[in-house]
Amino acid sequence: MCATSGEPHPMRRATDRAPAGPEATASLVVAVRPGDRDPEWMFDRLPPAVREVVLVGAGPAVSGRAAPTGVAVRRLGRWDCAGGDVPHAGLLAATGDRLVLMGADGSMSPREIPHYLHYLDSGFDFVKGSRFIAGGDSADYPLLRRCGHRALLRLARQLYGQRLTDLWFGFCAFRREFLGLLDLRADRVELGAELVTHALHYGLRVAEVPSLELPSHHGPSHPRTVRDGSRIFGTLLDERPHNALLRFRPALRIRAG
Repeated sequence: MCATSGEPHPMRRATDRAPAGPEATASLVVAVRPGDRDPEWMFDRLPPAVREVVLVGAGPAVSGRAAPTGVAVRRLGRWDCAGGDVPHAGLLAATGDRLVLMGADGSMSPREIPHYLHYLDSGFDFVKGSRFIAGGDSADYPLLRRCGHRALLRLARQLYGQRLTDLWFGFCAFRREFLGLLDLRADRVELGAELVTHALHYGLRVAEVPSLELPSHHGPSHPRTVRDGSRIFGTLLDERPHNALLRFRPALRIRAG
């Protein structure tokens, strides 16, 4: 429910900055992996709020398609995909009031960005996409990976006391003022989990929005489920709150009884 004019927003803290107005800008940071087609395909799908696009890992322009009027496009050069999935350089270089993070493989649509920005402008600090709530779905998520996700999700719920449904989908947005607080260190598949766990650990107001994971330009994926799962598992344990293990006590008592 939105607050009426002149009343403080129920989601906002006393220390918050003024709510974002029409002049607030958004930067879209796009990670471009080897094999992705020219990321300029998304230029005609950008919502008006996006005034800057930062392409991380992109090579020289291929199509030569011009960016929409008023949108600045910055290219940070080539990037070795072995070093991680989402380089931090793009987030640090972006200048918008709100930062949106997504990939260039076609599995995420820029047309969903207004949903993320709506929740940021409504008082939330960190907004992430979910493929597993009403309105969301995935066109490429093998059964083994789904089972692993459910197991890690149960662990995360115990450690962090939250009810999120999708921990590491890489489509997310947050207010720029929290970039330093998120304290990003991982640069591989576990970065998505690190973003979420840091947001929870520091008390940010997190919202999920339904997101549709479309077929990638690369075709069906063949993820290394065990390797990726072990990295995410380690991140969940490393970033857990100090009192997180107390949440396991009721379950342990029930089993012991």
